[in-house]
Amino acid sequence: MIGRFLSPLSAGYQAGLVLRRWAFRYGLFKTRRLNRPVISVGNLTVGGTGKTPLVMHIAERLLERGWTPSILTRGYRRSVGGMITIPPQNHRRVNPRETGDEVAMLAAALPKVPIVISGNRYRAGRMAEERYTVDVHLLDDGFQHWALHRAVDIVTIDVTQDFSRGLLLPSGRFREPRWALRRADVVVLTRTELGDGSKHKEAVAHFNPRAEIFESTISLRGWYDARSGAPVPREEMQGRRALAFCAIGNPKAFFQSLRLWGVQVSLEMAYRDHYRYGLGDLHRLARRARSAGAEVMVTTEKDLANFPPEWKLDIPIIACAARVEMKDAEAFDKALISRVHSLKITG
Repeated sequence: MIGRFLSPLSAGYQAGLVLRRWAFRYGLFKTRRLNRPVISVGNLTVGGTGKTPLVMHIAERLLERGWTPSILTRGYRRSVGGMITIPPQNHRRVNPRETGDEVAMLAAALPKVPIVISGNRYRAGRMAEERYTVDVHLLDDGFQHWALHRAVDIVTIDVTQDFSRGLLLPSGRFREPRWALRRADVVVLTRTELGDGSKHKEAVAHFNPRAEIFESTISLRGWYDARSGAPVPREEMQGRRALAFCAIGNPKAFFQSLRLWGVQVSLEMAYRDHYRYGLGDLHRLARRARSAGAEVMVTTEKDLANFPPEWKLDIPIIACAARVEMKDAEAFDKALISRVHSLKITG
């Protein structure tokens, strides 16, 4: 019933998409090109499909191969406007409320990579090229950012989420129709350790037979105490009763992963994506944890970035450090580098 009511709005949304794409194609809006090639990582749906963790993974792989990337991002839900430049430096930390939680994660994990935050990603890229020695840009959440030319368009698809119907916003989860996959050069199926991606793979092949398809998983890199930052041995978390909570795009996948990693989840609590916790929230969670017989509370690194500055509880909070792993990392690297190598030194 609700979907039927919202379907005219979805039709209007699609018409707006078509007009905007038409305006870029015929020059009413300009697509600009940076001096260095751009690798875009994006998706077709709202909610978490693993874009930002994949950006992190690609940056790490490029650094290992001698490239010097920058990251261009809008800094979703940041409190400070304008352009923010985060220079490369050892052990850097930023205020996640000023930059956005995902930028804070990227800054902590990639101290050698400059990050430029701006709604205008062309200006951000020019700033990175002027201030730093970079030879490739990573565009976070860039599939719909037609104002910037890309050498490679990567689309992430979460195999734990339904990809069959393709209903557009607001009646569905899709930002664009599934046929927009025709623009993708590479498609990465994410969280394949939690679900079967065969149907998703068939859909990609139907809409874009030329796209290279890769599979990735989310692996546990380790546990650490949220208060002190001290590592927690993996064996201590095996079978431990926990209240699990998060504010990410796909909370069900997080709860599934915890069980896969051996945690005994007594209670699940999900908040809206990018939710900023207050002290009251944490104390309510602690009370729920004790009532459920939980020994600890478990959350994500991204959620820690949204904790209040000063907090203290009488129950431990343990965060999991998780990273993307490609099932065929060498082939994935080759697919990217073969597309950008000839453009490495231009302009």
